[in-house]
Amino acid sequence: MSEDPTTDPADGTAGTKDGAPRPAGTLVLTSPPAVGALYRQAAIGLVPGLGGRRGGDSLPGLELRLRGVTVDRGHLAAYDRVCGFRLTDTLPATYPHVLAFPLAMRLMSAPDFPFPLVGLVHVANRVTVERPVDANEPLDLSVRAADLRPHPRGRQFDVLATASVAGEVVWRGVSTYLRRERTSGDRDGRGPGERPAPPAASGRFRVEPRVGTEYARLSGDHNPIHTSRIGARLFGFARPIAHGMWSKARCLAALEGRLPDAYTVEAAFKLPILLPATVAFSASPAWSFALHDARSGRPHLTGTVTPG
Repeated sequence: MSEDPTTDPADGTAGTKDGAPRPAGTLVLTSPPAVGALYRQAAIGLVPGLGGRRGGDSLPGLELRLRGVTVDRGHLAAYDRVCGFRLTDTLPATYPHVLAFPLAMRLMSAPDFPFPLVGLVHVANRVTVERPVDANEPLDLSVRAADLRPHPRGRQFDVLATASVAGEVVWRGVSTYLRRERTSGDRDGRGPGERPAPPAASGRFRVEPRVGTEYARLSGDHNPIHTSRIGARLFGFARPIAHGMWSKARCLAALEGRLPDAYTVEAAFKLPILLPATVAFSASPAWSFALHDARSGRPHLTGTVTPG
């Protein structure tokens, strides 16, 4: 990975632990970060004595940018296939997230980031498509972190990403991550019998273990909870689990052909999909959709589409 040695000042400031403002800045990268190296660095950081101190009450005020990103057609086609999209020249709404993911990894694995990368839980994602984006259009990407706030089970924050074409923002993404911490709100008071009944399914599909490994290869998200039985067990899962962004993409693929040119799609990631699995998809005319376990009805994902 290489990067511009100069940083450009950015508008605004970021708060520090004592409440004093800290100047924000922009770092322009000249090539995508190597995600594999960042994961190895994050794993080493978990070793006692090697990871340095973490924690704090502020997020870094840095914005990362990467200009002139071009789409590899073979990569796009493979992404379309594993997520269930048709092969077209228009980027799926979730595809720019994959392009921006290495920048998010670089940001969250930096020494000044308050939480270790390994262990963060992706709990929600919102994507706004301002207009259809053609695969021929070079994209300028930006990523920054914002809005560190309390959560009943710890603290959460957002990673904000944009994709622009010739200065026009054509896509926005907000990924919300949870850092689990021991709090008084660990129990939400809802018992198993109080779970609402799942909506009527409009389709079912089988999710094979290869989904975890193939999506990891294409997205760069090689977290072992998605690709390794041992890695999954280390984090409390009986088997590897599907990526949340794969499940969101699979839902949008099921809605393909009905989506408007401009829209916002929000998704909340509920219970993980343990691989292999059979899941049921449901959608309503009011633009809500969901994934749930085909046998038990346990929810995996809920989402909404807002046109415009």
